[in-house]
Amino acid sequence: MPATHAATTTAAPRGRQPRPARPTPAGRGRTGLALVASLLGFTVITIDVSAVNIALPAIRDSLSGGMAGLQWVVDAYTLMFAALMLSAGALADRAGARRAYAWGVALFTLASLGCALAPGIGALVAARVAQGGAAAVVMPASLALIRQAYEDARARARAIALWTVGGSVAMAAGPVLGGLLTDTAGWRAVFLLNLPVGAVILALLLRVPRSPRRPAALDLGGQFSAVLALAGLAFTVIEGGHLGWTSAPVLAAAALTVAGGCAFRVVEARHRQPMVPLGMLTDRRVAVPLVVGFAVNAAFYGGIFLLGLYYQQLRGMSGLEAGLMFIPMSAVVTATNLVSPRLAERIGRRPVIVAGQVVFTGAMLAMLPLAARTPVWLVLVLLVPLSVGGALLVPALTALLMDAVPMERAGTASGLLNSLRQTGGALAVALFGSLLAAPDGGFSLAGMRAGLLAVAGLLLATAALSRLFLPRG
Repeated sequence: MPATHAATTTAAPRGRQPRPARPTPAGRGRTGLALVASLLGFTVITIDVSAVNIALPAIRDSLSGGMAGLQWVVDAYTLMFAALMLSAGALADRAGARRAYAWGVALFTLASLGCALAPGIGALVAARVAQGGAAAVVMPASLALIRQAYEDARARARAIALWTVGGSVAMAAGPVLGGLLTDTAGWRAVFLLNLPVGAVILALLLRVPRSPRRPAALDLGGQFSAVLALAGLAFTVIEGGHLGWTSAPVLAAAALTVAGGCAFRVVEARHRQPMVPLGMLTDRRVAVPLVVGFAVNAAFYGGIFLLGLYYQQLRGMSGLEAGLMFIPMSAVVTATNLVSPRLAERIGRRPVIVAGQVVFTGAMLAMLPLAARTPVWLVLVLLVPLSVGGALLVPALTALLMDAVPMERAGTASGLLNSLRQTGGALAVALFGSLLAAPDGGFSLAGMRAGLLAVAGLLLATAALSRLFLPRG
């Protein structure tokens, strides 16, 4: 029994089942510290995504990067996040959640300092790669730390819901913080903020019990092929819109994507201890949440990226003004996250997951009329479905996946889910970035609408999959 719970029980009268021992005050305190540490880490790596989106115009002016450069600033982080998270899940199982989490937080903090000190766009992209790799370790380890701390399924679901609330609020509130810091202290302050937060997390982990180590092989062949496939895919989508879809570099990147994907499939099928057990993917309670996670993050990350540029490039807002536009969204996300677990307990997880995707589809369609002179109040109203959709379904989706796998696979399952989510976000940024750039360098409304329609179609497809293949409970 984990150290966060009492190890004794009291005798029960004959014919009655003994009650499980309640956690001691010290045990509850350590459980709470594990949750707070996990929540802080998840929050800070999520803020880094949405806050940087608001800082992009300032980064472009400071470091002379075009639209492709800005896309790489975002996607260098999310792609490494996605690719390395596959191994990071196994690392969390093998090294122990607490130790892996501490390593990830320390590296993320150092990489944030590198971002803040970057002298050019290339150095910034390189530091973002290191940040993404560190975040890949933090994400699954934080969720595995919660899985370890909470044995009771109901308490664990509520803890995961709080963990999800932190990420959702960070994603929605990040633009406000990013705009404030960019306008008052410069875009480098967005990264410097991570330093004190990292120090607090490491201090909290000193009081969290050590995590057990579990056998999990590091599959280097599978990891290398996954990185090649995702890097090739990102280059194809980002540079295809700038160099031309039939240019030699883009065609070579597309070929690399296919070759990397095929190699990954072969390596995982032959490896004695693959980092992605292919048999686990045959369980619909695992496979469907992975696909849904991809679509949801494509919608949310793509929407945040699009809105940050829309506010500043098309409407001429400052960074702070653009960030303030996300405050109502943050409030709605928080409220919906708190309601979602109770709603899932009452009507079942599948209806909540399906409803969230349908609402998200409506959000993409509601944003189609946006233009330079759309009244601000109407823009805020149109963003309500964007706030509700993901916040409604992500807690239920995450809890369903965690309950579908045994405890020893918690880190692996978490890594898979978040890898697919980050991939969806990275590809949405690449897609929107390629479509948003008008020939004169301005903001293309036609490209924005094409991207919104593509994501809406994806969400409708995954909603149908959820309705057909997920269990109701």
